[in-house]
Amino acid sequence: MKPKKIALIGGAGFIGHNLALSLKKRGHEPIIIDSLAVNNMLSIADSEIKNRKLYWSILNQRMDLLHEQSIEINVEDARNYNAMSIMVGQYEPDVIIHLAAVSHANKSNKDPHNTFDHSLRTLENTLDISRSLKSHVIYFSSSMVYGHFDGKEVNEETSCNPLGIYGTLKYSGELIVKAYHRVFDIPYTIIRPSALYGERCVSRRVSQIFIENAVQGLDITINGDGSDKLDFTYIDDFVQGVSLVVENEKVLNETFNLTYGEARTIGDMVEILRDYFEGIQ
Repeated sequence: MKPKKIALIGGAGFIGHNLALSLKKRGHEPIIIDSLAVNNMLSIADSEIKNRKLYWSILNQRMDLLHEQSIEINVEDARNYNAMSIMVGQYEPDVIIHLAAVSHANKSNKDPHNTFDHSLRTLENTLDISRSLKSHVIYFSSSMVYGHFDGKEVNEETSCNPLGIYGTLKYSGELIVKAYHRVFDIPYTIIRPSALYGERCVSRRVSQIFIENAVQGLDITINGDGSDKLDFTYIDDFVQGVSLVVENEKVLNETFNLTYGEARTIGDMVEILRDYFEGIQ
């Protein structure tokens, strides 16, 4: 297949850097545009941040891996329309993958203004820039657009009923993407991941918090009785799926749940950790 030029907006994060590495290995030409301000270098500059030394090590490892693969990293705020227009316009990507967002439900509820700014304002810039390029826009939404699952499972046809700020903004983003397609004929694909976990994450996802506490011999706190379920999805499986989306024209103007497909309880995760770490309470 002909290699594609791919711009990853917000691509230096947990998902983005893993995806860039995968795309490079598959023969594509990814570049990254990222301010490094959300769950990245600038956000852990405060010396009071918990586990700051560990996060610095993880983030430096991300950068080392990207540099080793000669993946270009452009430090720029995706909210800066003029800078984004010049940068993306000069590259002329075949695909633009929009990852820029506050990727944490609790943080979104605590600071909705900042979440809106980093999520929808950046998305509008991406879409507007895509109008002249006609690039294929891949938008990362979330399984949280469904709200409480009605029944044992959901599919792409299930009605969305988001509950909090995070899920609502993600669903709003989906509607904006579809509106740009209808008005400006921008090809798109919407992807809804769920409970991602894996190497080099500093986003304070539940799996990361539990593992960090286990490594340090700290107690693991479960909200509730541990019966709540999440469809935990390993990052390598996820980026493989996204890579296939990049390479298949049949995905245009479609929405996909891209998850492991088998929910496990929070209690299950703790039991797995007990197999590897002694003394977990």
